[in-house]
Amino acid sequence: MKKVLLIYPYFIDDRIHVEEISPPPIGLYSVAAVLKEKDYDVEILDWHEMSGKTGEMKEILRDRKPDVIGVSLFHGNRWGGIEVARIAKAIDPGITIVFGGIGATFLWEHLLANFRDIDFVVLGEGEHSFLRLLQYLEREGSPGAPDIPGIAYRDHGIPNKTSDPEPIKDLDALPIPAKYYAYQHVSSSRGCAWDCAFCGSPKFWGRRIRFRSPRHFVEELSLLYQRGHTFFYFSDDTFTLDRERAIGICKSILEQGLDITWYAISRVDCVDEEILYWMRKAGCIQISYGIESGSERIRRVLNKRINRNDILRAFRLTRRYGILPRAYFMYGSPGETDETIGETITLINEIKPLSTIFYVLDLFPGTRLFESVKERMGLTDEIWLKKIEGILYFEVDPAISRQKILDYGKRLREAFYNHLHLFADADEMDLVDRKDLYPFHADFLSRLAMTFSHGDYAKVPSIKGRETIAQNLYESSLRYHPNQRAYLGLAIIKQKRRAFRDSLVVLNKGLRLFPESKSLHVCAGISHMNLGEYDLALSHFSPYKGSPEVEPYLSHCRKALAHGVR
Repeated sequence: MKKVLLIYPYFIDDRIHVEEISPPPIGLYSVAAVLKEKDYDVEILDWHEMSGKTGEMKEILRDRKPDVIGVSLFHGNRWGGIEVARIAKAIDPGITIVFGGIGATFLWEHLLANFRDIDFVVLGEGEHSFLRLLQYLEREGSPGAPDIPGIAYRDHGIPNKTSDPEPIKDLDALPIPAKYYAYQHVSSSRGCAWDCAFCGSPKFWGRRIRFRSPRHFVEELSLLYQRGHTFFYFSDDTFTLDRERAIGICKSILEQGLDITWYAISRVDCVDEEILYWMRKAGCIQISYGIESGSERIRRVLNKRINRNDILRAFRLTRRYGILPRAYFMYGSPGETDETIGETITLINEIKPLSTIFYVLDLFPGTRLFESVKERMGLTDEIWLKKIEGILYFEVDPAISRQKILDYGKRLREAFYNHLHLFADADEMDLVDRKDLYPFHADFLSRLAMTFSHGDYAKVPSIKGRETIAQNLYESSLRYHPNQRAYLGLAIIKQKRRAFRDSLVVLNKGLRLFPESKSLHVCAGISHMNLGEYDLALSHFSPYKGSPEVEPYLSHCRKALAHGVR
């Protein structure tokens, strides 16, 4: 039986939002689970952070001695995958290298024509095709021309491919990867119903949506929960597309007693009050919506078929149900002007997002925009021989300069950060008045406060009154329901102001309700230390003797008490 390594290689460019691309795709785990069920010796290697570590990669490959390497590509990590293939073939010329994923599917001919170290490309969904390819290699003993749907290969040196694979009809029939692996990115469906011009999903999935049953999906969550994971990214293109099914998943999470939190992705025209209610009850704390532009004309160019009323409604309702609404915006699109950027800024101020991601429009294989630019400019896939992740649209449109793009990005980010103190005003939240949601409202407000007092927003000087925003949100949180995070956050703010006695008033209230809270005890101990009350500080620190975080405080208190300080 062959030894198989499945590798997720590094990207060329660094990311501001590294969490967007750092985890191996769930499809890689699904392929691995299928192989595990057939008793293959298979291992997943996350090499997302292996850029520049050629020696370490060589050492690992020599140690593992794989017979087959499967490389998972988006598009930006294709050069990382090519390096993996070159290193592996230099170590063992007889090893079989198989590329797969959306990046390999759209560039299979280019990859096989230009990179001799790649033996096969799996096209589309990889579970069945990759398994059959391994079985073929075991029968034949060497690469050749497999008669397997969904495989690309060289026929006498010329790139060729077999017939298209049939989509997997019953996703529940696939083994759940959580039986063998731990991960946090999960998906309950495959495919997207829409046809955005900048996205490769329509061509990859064929605009067909296939769903896992709520039972099957929640079973996966339960297995991961038993492994100790309590936070998840639901990676469905539109989690709420089938509202009854999405509500069923939420109810099943509650019935199973899974105390989890999670992020989701949706569309502004696919949410309503009932679905947001159940999502919040089941642990959803953030929903990302692709808005792309405040200009209706730009959205038409991008084929983003959403309207302004749905955008306003979705953001208002998401916030009302205590879920953080995050907005994705693109800039530098065809026809982008100062005026359209102004329209985006106007929309930002209207929808009041509590988190945003701003992207320069990038063109990738498999997207309608790239195909149109390719045809207009007479490009070929040879452009991908350059060490680039994608093609920034402004680079092929003389009407938009690099400086304009820099100015647009600066304007958008400044507009968001300069108004964020208004968006996060605790008095303007207008949370829905349902008593069963009060604990969730308290959680939402304290989480949001933490981003201003200790998280990402605490590091942005242009946000006005960060500490005051945080304090107001913490106080608002506690008006809804006792919340450990809110007590801690308020106490730390008071400590920063050196109001240690006031911080202890807050902490003592919190400790009466959460007597086992290590963070509250440690915070109280620090306040007592600053007041010179070392014996009281010691009483808070002592239960956590041996903790690396607490030991320095314990040592300080003991020394002070040894010198007679009380």
